[in-house]
Amino acid sequence: MTATPAPLSYAGHSLDAATLLRLYEHLLRPRLIEEKMLKQLRGGVISKWFSGIGQEAISVGCTLALEPDEYIFTMHRNLGVFTSRQVPLLQLFAQWQGKPAGFTKGRDRSFHFGSAAHHIVGMISHLGPQLALAVGTALGHKLRGEAKVSLAFTGDGGTSEGDFHEALNIAAVWKLPVIFVIENNGYGLSTPVSEQYACDSLADRAVGYGMRGLSIDGNNVLEVYETIRQLAEELRHDPAPVLVECRTFRVRGHEEASGVKYVPDELIERWQARDPLDTFSDYLRDRELLTEEHTATLTASIKAEIETALAAAAELPNVQPAVAEELEDLFAPAIAPAPTPAAASRELRFIDAISDGLREGMRAYPELVLMGQDIADYGGVFKITDGFLEDFGAGRVRNTPLCESGVIGAALGYAIGGGKAMVEMQFGDFVTCGFNQIVNNLAKLHYRWGQAADVTIRLPVGGGVGAGPFHSQTMESWFTAVPGLKIVYPSTPEDAKTLLLAALHDPNPVLYFEHKALYRSLSGEVPEGLVIAELGRARIVRPGAALSVITYGAGVHWATAAAESTGADLEIVDLRSLAPLDYAAIRATVAKTSRVIVLHEASLTGGFGGELAAWIGEHCFEQLDAPVRRVASLNTPVPFAGGLEDQYLPKSRLIDAITELLAY
Repeated sequence: MTATPAPLSYAGHSLDAATLLRLYEHLLRPRLIEEKMLKQLRGGVISKWFSGIGQEAISVGCTLALEPDEYIFTMHRNLGVFTSRQVPLLQLFAQWQGKPAGFTKGRDRSFHFGSAAHHIVGMISHLGPQLALAVGTALGHKLRGEAKVSLAFTGDGGTSEGDFHEALNIAAVWKLPVIFVIENNGYGLSTPVSEQYACDSLADRAVGYGMRGLSIDGNNVLEVYETIRQLAEELRHDPAPVLVECRTFRVRGHEEASGVKYVPDELIERWQARDPLDTFSDYLRDRELLTEEHTATLTASIKAEIETALAAAAELPNVQPAVAEELEDLFAPAIAPAPTPAAASRELRFIDAISDGLREGMRAYPELVLMGQDIADYGGVFKITDGFLEDFGAGRVRNTPLCESGVIGAALGYAIGGGKAMVEMQFGDFVTCGFNQIVNNLAKLHYRWGQAADVTIRLPVGGGVGAGPFHSQTMESWFTAVPGLKIVYPSTPEDAKTLLLAALHDPNPVLYFEHKALYRSLSGEVPEGLVIAELGRARIVRPGAALSVITYGAGVHWATAAAESTGADLEIVDLRSLAPLDYAAIRATVAKTSRVIVLHEASLTGGFGGELAAWIGEHCFEQLDAPVRRVASLNTPVPFAGGLEDQYLPKSRLIDAITELLAY
C-alpha cells in the first residue's frame, strides 16, 4: 500500500452506454449522501460516521453485479450497497439519527442492521462473524437447488479474525456459492496492513482453502462489476466459494473522530488521484457519454432527494422509551404448538428420548438441518444421530469442520435465509469457541432489527462421568445473563423429547442442555409422535410442605434421593427451562413451605442459583422463615478423579443443607 498505485484504466470492457451511466449514477449517489452526512456529523444531527469516500466502486460494483434477491453481508463502508438496492433514504436517515422509524428503532447505529426486504444483512462490531452467515444463506440456496450466490464483505483487518478462516474453510469443504470480498484499504484503524499479514496479497490465502483467489483494482468500478458479475454467473451453476481482494485505500479515518494523522499525506494524495467517481466521470466525458449538463442535472436531482428525505426525517418523532415494547421485541413471536391428544408412550432412556425427539423434528420440519462434528456417518460421539444420515440424507445431516463459531454462524445464516437449524456441540464445554456468535449475533438479532434466529444448540453437559475439567462443565449461567436466548434444561426422558421439540418449534435461539450422566442411567415413559411441551413451565416433581428444593437437570434426581434418604417433607420443583423462567411456580412453592434450597451443579459463585435466590429475596421475602440456601459445586474446575469429583459436586452437601435449614 505504500507503493505508488498505478493509474486507473477503464479500457477493455464491452459494456453498453446505459450500463456505464447506471454505474456512474450509483457511484454518485452514495458520495453525495456521505458528503451531506459529514456535515450532519459536524452539526450533531448524527453521532458517528464511517466514511467510504473513495471506496464506492467496490460496494456499487458488487451490488449491481448481483441479482436483487441475492444476500449481501455488509461492513462499515458499504453505503453503496444500500443505495444500489434502493433502500429508502428516509429510513436510512432515521436509522442514523437513532429514530424509531429506522431499521433498529434506535437500538443500534450506522450500518449495524439488516433489511430482509432488500436481502442485506449488516455487521456487528466484531467484524468477522458475518462471513459465516453468508455461508449459511448459500447453503440454503444449494439445498433448495436455487441458482443464487451470497456475497460477504470484510476488511483487511477482519481477515486476521478466526471467523475469517472458519467461514472460508466451511464454504470450501461444502462447495458453497459464496463470494468473499476483502476491501483492502490499507489500514485497520491505525494498524497498517504490513502489521496485519505477511503474505504478498490477501488473495494468496485462497489456495490454502482450495478455492480461487483474485486480486483486483477496487477503485475501478468496471473491473469490480465485471469480475463479480462473471463469478456470480459461474457460481450459480457450479457452486464453489471465491475470495476476491479489492485493492483500495481509506482516505479518511476509520471513523471521523480517529482522523488520519498516522497516514502520510503523499499516500492519501496518490490515492485521491485514483478516486473512483472522479476518474470514471472523466472517462465517460472523454467518451462523450457524459456532459457537464448531465452531471449537474443528476447531481441536483440526487441532492434534492437527500434534502427531501432529511427534511422528512427531521419531522419524525424521537424515541419514546417504553419498557413493554423493549421486552416484547426481544424475541420473535412464537406460535403456540397445537394441542396434542393423549399419545401412547413407551419406555426410553434419556439419550434415546433425545434421539426420538430429534427424529420427530426432522419429519415435522423439512427445512430443519442438523450440523455438528461427527454427527453423520459416525452418529455423533454419543450416537444420538446414529442412522440419521441414512434416513434424512447428507444435505440435512451435515458433518462440520472443527470450528464452532463458523458452524453457529452458518446455522444463523441458514435461518436468516428461511431455514431452521440445529447445531450439536460435541461437548457443551466447546461452546466457548462459539460464544461470540451466540451472545452477540443470535441473542441480539431480533431485538436489533426484527430478524428471527431460528437456531437450536444442543449442549451435552455435566459431571459425574469422570471426564475432567474440559468435558464436564455445565455453563448455563454464562448464557442466562444474556437477554435474547431461551434456555432449556430437561431432567426426565419425557422432557428430553418434548422440550427438544419445543426448542425446534420456537423461531428463536434456544440453548438445550442435556446432562451426560443421565443419558444411559435414566429411563422413563416417553410419549410417541410429535408432542411439544410449553417452554417456561416448571414441574412439581414431589409435593411437600417443609422445604422447597428448586433445581433442574441432575439436581432433580439428587434432591429426590435426598428426600427419600432423609424422609424430609420436601417439595421439589424442576424448573425445566431457565429462560423463560416460571416465576409463578417459584413464588407458589416459597409461599407453601417458607424455606428454600436452590440446588444446581455449576460452581456456587456466579451460578444461576444466585439469580434465583436474589429474586426470591426481593419478591418473596415476607413468605420466608429462613434465609435462602444455595447448594452448588465447589469453586474449582471440575476434577477428574472419582473421589475429587464426588467432593466437587453438590450432592455430597445437600443432606447437611436440608438438615440445617429445617432446624433454622
